[in-house]
Amino acid sequence: MARHDGRATDEIRPVSIETDFVKYPEGSVLITCGNTRVICNATVEEGVPAFLKGQGRGWVTAEYSMLPRATQTRSPRDISKLKLNGRAAEIQRLIGRALRSVTDLEGLGERTITIDCDVIQADGGTRCASITGAFCALVLALDKLRKQGAFVALPLYRYVAAVSVGIVNDLPVCDLDYAEDSGGQVDFNFIMDDEHNIIELQGTGEERPFSKKELDEMYLLAEKGIDRLTAAQKAAVGHLFR
Repeated sequence: MARHDGRATDEIRPVSIETDFVKYPEGSVLITCGNTRVICNATVEEGVPAFLKGQGRGWVTAEYSMLPRATQTRSPRDISKLKLNGRAAEIQRLIGRALRSVTDLEGLGERTITIDCDVIQADGGTRCASITGAFCALVLALDKLRKQGAFVALPLYRYVAAVSVGIVNDLPVCDLDYAEDSGGQVDFNFIMDDEHNIIELQGTGEERPFSKKELDEMYLLAEKGIDRLTAAQKAAVGHLFR
């Protein structure tokens, strides 16, 4: 059964990563995955949260938000409700965990890097695009610190990217857009490094259970998707981190 946009089951949407998108942050990218577009801006600050003071380690964290008209209907800003919505809070914690998993926090020193991920257009996979773009923004920010003499090599272990995989009409497919995500039977997010090591999995049988065979098929699709995403990352920032 063909996908509604004509993609093969293992095909991700077209990906582009534009670096230095915003002038002022230490690292900035615009990542586009099909019709999903996210601005990722990295800010470097001296010092760390109170629970890390005096330990000689840094901290990498993230914030996530979606512009009111990033979707087909307007969503109110969080400030109008005087609190961060639960979905945004969960996603920004996920982004932070993903980035810290590949960062040498001792090598970073007592500095904090915050990645702001702002979705300007959403068509599914916004958390995955945010993680993939945030890593590139992190590389750019760390490279500026390196040029200032903070360290010789970037305090990073590996690349990290994320891709959605699911089952739609009983067919395992990679990189779900909104139509597939909202109508799918099974939904997974795979966060992996560029050697296919799993950093985090988020998955659920939303409309039916799934078998071990289907899980294995989704994992193989995720590996292919991660390969293509990390290739896009390396095209954007690979000259800074190899």
